[in-house]
Amino acid sequence: MRRIIGVCSTLILGLAVLGWPGLARQQNGGKPLSPPASAECKFADGKTIHTDYSSPRLRGRKMIGEHEPYGKPWRAGANAATTFVTTANLSIDGKEVPPGSYTLFVIPNPDKWTLIISKKTGEWGIPYPGEQYELGRYDMKLGTLPSSVEDFTISYTQSSSTSCTLGLEWDTTRASITLNEQK
Repeated sequence: MRRIIGVCSTLILGLAVLGWPGLARQQNGGKPLSPPASAECKFADGKTIHTDYSSPRLRGRKMIGEHEPYGKPWRAGANAATTFVTTANLSIDGKEVPPGSYTLFVIPNPDKWTLIISKKTGEWGIPYPGEQYELGRYDMKLGTLPSSVEDFTISYTQSSSTSCTLGLEWDTTRASITLNEQK
């Protein structure tokens, strides 16, 4: 009898744990709290930069500087780590980024954000894998948006046939950096 109660308890606990993600979606009207999103830059020669991420919502919270503290690496999104895949040779702030698959992180601060390109891929977004995996760190331009942006957004704006500007927008902050294709 004791064994049957133990097996039943384990089964019920397992079903409850498996149902937890579904419960979180139901509390948001059946929609994911941080839905998947993507952004892409396409150069004139057909080479691309592609980013996949999960887009968290503010939902009345102060995220950067409170929920996500200043001065610490943040996964630039939610859920799984944000991917950065380039088929082009890039130059960012004069530093080379060869074609390949990477993960993006940022270090937000009140007066500047730093983009981190990590060589470690395939991980969950937290914890930060560490400096030993970094390809490089790059200073981003920081600006204030005229109104608050509810959904965290990553975008690419074509600056020229050989450059794109990567933009991160959330709340009233816009951080950006130019990515140049190297021939």
